[in-house]
Amino acid sequence: MGGMSTAADTTTDPRATARSAENHPTGTTAADTGADRRGLPAVLLAVAIAAAALNLRPVVTSLGPLLDKVRADLGMNATVAGLLTAVPALCFAVFGVAAPALARKAGPIAVVTAGMGAIVLGVVTRSFAGGTALFLLLTAVALAGVAVSNVLLPVVIKRYFPDRVGPMIGLYSMSLSAGTSLAAAVTVPVTTALGGDWRAGLGVWGLLGLAALVLCLVTLLLRREKGTGGRAEQGAARLPIRRSRTAWALAAFFGLQSTSAYAAMGWLPKIYQDAGVSESASGVLLALVMAIGVPASFVLPSLAARRGDQRLFVVVLGLCGILGYVGLAFAAGTASWLWAVLVGLSMCAFPLALTMIGLRARTPGGVAQLSAFAQSLGYLISIPGPILVGGIYGATGSWYLPLAFLAALLVPQILVGMRAARARHIEDEVPAEAPAAG
Repeated sequence: MGGMSTAADTTTDPRATARSAENHPTGTTAADTGADRRGLPAVLLAVAIAAAALNLRPVVTSLGPLLDKVRADLGMNATVAGLLTAVPALCFAVFGVAAPALARKAGPIAVVTAGMGAIVLGVVTRSFAGGTALFLLLTAVALAGVAVSNVLLPVVIKRYFPDRVGPMIGLYSMSLSAGTSLAAAVTVPVTTALGGDWRAGLGVWGLLGLAALVLCLVTLLLRREKGTGGRAEQGAARLPIRRSRTAWALAAFFGLQSTSAYAAMGWLPKIYQDAGVSESASGVLLALVMAIGVPASFVLPSLAARRGDQRLFVVVLGLCGILGYVGLAFAAGTASWLWAVLVGLSMCAFPLALTMIGLRARTPGGVAQLSAFAQSLGYLISIPGPILVGGIYGATGSWYLPLAFLAALLVPQILVGMRAARARHIEDEVPAEAPAAG
C-alpha cells in the first residue's frame, strides 16, 4: 500500500543502512524484488499502493458526519452508536492478525487486492442494510479488508521497493491521510448533492474502492507473484516475534500514537467549541489537523529512513503533542490554529511508526510478522483511550484533566518510541525457528 540493486547487510553501519533503506534484504529473491523485471512498471505498482491507501479510512470517516441520519433511519440506539467508535480499532486488531498467514499462501498483493474487494463489498452493501445488525456486519466486512491492507501494504513496499522504503511509506501514508481528510470533508456536500440520502452518501465511496480494486487486479495479473512463504523466506515467516523487545516497543508506540490520534479526531471540535470557537470554525480547525498530515506524511518517512535511527523524530513529535495539548487546555480560543498545527504534527507519529516497521526487519516475511504484531496489539491498546477521555470530561465538566491525560500519555510514547527507533533488526534479537519438514 525503483531501482533495486543488491547490497550487503549494513546493520553495523546505521548511516549506510538508512541510505540504502534496507537494500535487498536477506532472503528476498531477485524475482521478488524485480517489480520491473516481469513487465510490471514500478509506477503502476506505486499508483496501486497509493490508490489502496486512499481507501483505508473513508469507510470510517465518511460515517461520522452522517451518523445521526443513519441512527434515525435504522433505529440505532445511542449505546450501539457509541460502540461504533471502537469497532474500527477492534476489527483492525482481530483481522490484521491473519494477514501474514494469508500473504505466505497467496502473496501480499493478492491479499491486498482481496482486501480492496472486501472494502467495496462492505461499503456498497451496507448502504442497502435495513437494520442495525446487518449494517454493523457489513461495516465489519469492509473493515476486515482495511485491516489486512493496513498490515500488508508496508510488506508490499518492503518486498518490491527495498531501497525506497522511506519515499514509498511516505506515498502510502500521505494517500491514507488524504483519504481520511477527503471523506471527512466532502461526505456531507456529496450526500446533499445526491438528494440528502445517507445511503447514497456512504455508498458512493465504493466507487473509490472500485478504482483501487481494478488497479490492484491489473497489478496482480501482471505480477503473478508468489506467497512470502517460499524457501528463501521461511526463516522470516517463523520468527518468534513475541520475544523481540523491539517488536513490543513498536506495538506500544503504535498503540499510544493511535490513542492520541483517535482521541484528538473525536474530541477536538468539542474542545474548541467549549472554548468559544464557533461550530464551523472548529470543523475547519479539525480539517487543519488532518491536512497537516498530508504533506508531512510524505516528507517524514524519507527523512526518517535516511538516519540510522529515528529517535530524534520520536522526541520532536512527542513534544509537539505535549505543547499542543497544554495550549488547548489553557488557551484553546487563543492562537487556535497554532495548537491545531502542533497536534497535527504530533499525529505524524503514525507514518513514523510505519517507517520503523519497514526498517526494523530484514525480509518482507519479517516485516509482515512485525507489522501484524505491532498494528494488531497497537490498535487493541488504543481502544480505551478515547472512551477514557470522554469519561474524564463527563466526570469533571472541563477539558483540563482529559488534556492532561493525553499530554501525559505522550511521555511513555516517547520512551517506548526511543526504544523502537534504535537502528537494529528484530532478526538480531530472536533467532528464526527451523522450518517445518517438507
